[in-house]
Amino acid sequence: MLKKINKEQMGKADHGWLKSRFHFSFADYFNANRMNFGVLRVLNDDIIKPNTGFDTHPHSNMEIISYIVKGEISHKDSMENQESLKRGEVQYLSAGDGIFHSEYNLHKSEELRLLQIWIIPPKKGLEKLYGSYRFKEEERKNRLLKIVSSIKDNAKVKIYQDINIYVAEFDKNMKTSFNIEKNRQIYFVQIEGSSRINNIELNFAEALEIVDEEVLEIEALEKSHFLFIEMKKS
Repeated sequence: MLKKINKEQMGKADHGWLKSRFHFSFADYFNANRMNFGVLRVLNDDIIKPNTGFDTHPHSNMEIISYIVKGEISHKDSMENQESLKRGEVQYLSAGDGIFHSEYNLHKSEELRLLQIWIIPPKKGLEKLYGSYRFKEEERKNRLLKIVSSIKDNAKVKIYQDINIYVAEFDKNMKTSFNIEKNRQIYFVQIEGSSRINNIELNFAEALEIVDEEVLEIEALEKSHFLFIEMKKS
């Protein structure tokens, strides 16, 4: 089963300094039919203006992954982590019983765009984790790159939940396939450009829910940048 999520079906917010597109219910956007997809609870496509950002705020019992699309994010948290990350790089935390952090775009003129992904952990009160990884463009150029896995698997970024996140940047007409194991499902996000996924065309910022399929056929219709999250079927 394939279900396309058009941009018009998503929530939106414009706070001046921050523009967001919500794939699922978040903040002031509520849609009873868009609460989650399996353990994927939040996927926000955020654009943050220069010299602005999220002031220090708390999280608990959630696993949060930030994938940087454009610009540079500056992070600081209550575990004394402090760093900046750029395009294609990944920051993650498993908030456990509570963590405070801030995220800013300190650039004077360039916007920051990132995907903020919240994953429901397998249980509450897990030990806090924080980390990042500076993936290189050539690692995702015309091939699938696994950027996140569970701690039992082999990705550079590991969280507690049983998920896998892949990204790629494909040139036009590049094709690949991905076998989907039984009782697994996928949420696919077209970050930039356009692709054809199992004969369904996805354009900029659109998404696709993939359930009860055996294979994912991906073809770039133009220069294409995408991400997908593979997880246990809900």
